[in-house]
Amino acid sequence: MTDRVPDPNVPMVLRGRVVLPDTVLDDGVVVVTGDRLAFVGPVEDALTLGFLPGAPPAAAPGTTVLPGLVDLHNHGGGGASFPDATTPDEVRTAVEAHLGAGTTTMLGSLVTASRETLLERAVLLGSLVERGLLAGIHAEGPFLSHERRGAQSPEHLLPGDVGLLRELVAASGGHLRTMTVAPEVPGVVGPGGVAEALVEAGVVPSLGHTAGSAEQAEALVAQVAPALRARAADGGPAREMTVTHLFNGMPPLHHRDPGPVAACMAAAGRGEVVAELVGDGVHLAPATVRSMFGALGADRLALVTDAMAAAGMPDGSYELGPMAVTVHGGVARLVDPARPQDPHAGAIAGGTARLVDVVRATVTAGVPLADAVRSASWVPARVLGLSDVGGLVAGRRADVLVTDGDLRPLLVLRAGSRVG
Repeated sequence: MTDRVPDPNVPMVLRGRVVLPDTVLDDGVVVVTGDRLAFVGPVEDALTLGFLPGAPPAAAPGTTVLPGLVDLHNHGGGGASFPDATTPDEVRTAVEAHLGAGTTTMLGSLVTASRETLLERAVLLGSLVERGLLAGIHAEGPFLSHERRGAQSPEHLLPGDVGLLRELVAASGGHLRTMTVAPEVPGVVGPGGVAEALVEAGVVPSLGHTAGSAEQAEALVAQVAPALRARAADGGPAREMTVTHLFNGMPPLHHRDPGPVAACMAAAGRGEVVAELVGDGVHLAPATVRSMFGALGADRLALVTDAMAAAGMPDGSYELGPMAVTVHGGVARLVDPARPQDPHAGAIAGGTARLVDVVRATVTAGVPLADAVRSASWVPARVLGLSDVGGLVAGRRADVLVTDGDLRPLLVLRAGSRVG
């Protein structure tokens, strides 16, 4: 497969194993001109078409060229947290912790908090979307299950409140992109509910943090998926419904009580939703990740980090919104008031990996490289309706991640500029 946009000025050539949206070239080149990808394809084609004056030096063994990664679910990193940030510099710190590891497009995720805090954070993050630092905002809550709240603040969970949702959209400057909701929470599903208001606002409803039944999950999908398609057909933004970290924050699948997991898997299989997977080796067993790729395929899965402030940082004490978190052995958990000194006692409270780490863990689990990368770039970009990022395709923005053979970052470009 060869993509070309002719341009005589070729300032940068990257050679190695090149991961395209649907395959891997064992020996390919990516030619970057300005902020664009000018050519992506085999070395021989680049020479024939005049993109190279001569054969470029061979890449070091194992050198791999990936698209910049796209993270739909990220609460922070580098010691900073989007739910706790009060200044642009704190937001920038969190973004740069992931950008330096190859995540060139990301949403800033909030957690359940007071109305005032949510609106304040929406204003701050929205201003950083305007500056191009973030691609949008993801609100995880507050219309979630108390029973399956995970690391969400219990005292701030609410029934569906369309008024609050509209305030949040306005405060964000229209940059709220996704919101996690539980279908069994009153006021979420049905006419006049939060799900309907989200679609009307161009925001993707994401099913998650739910203790609901399979039927309740099916009802939310049946309302949202066709509504999003109809809105796109009428000229609205192209969006796809998602599932917030499938399996996590949900009752386990049981053959006599299937719950939301079975409904979400079936909906993904029908092409109605894209399911997030936190494939970091902590949130899900490797066999679970491998099985989901085998059952649903890369096009129905989005790898995410669910990262919090400790991503890229040492073990220690952190905050996730109003909740205290301790990180031990790279695993973040809520501090359990009954056993505050036990780092293994509380619920998992987000991730500490960057998205390239998730891709590496997914490949180690047995998923083909092209599939893992597609689910960490092409698919999440498509969910957000972004056609300029997410793949090594000529003409798109030059967001590129170069790694060694172990998928450890060596070079990151965002819009053709070196990061770090």
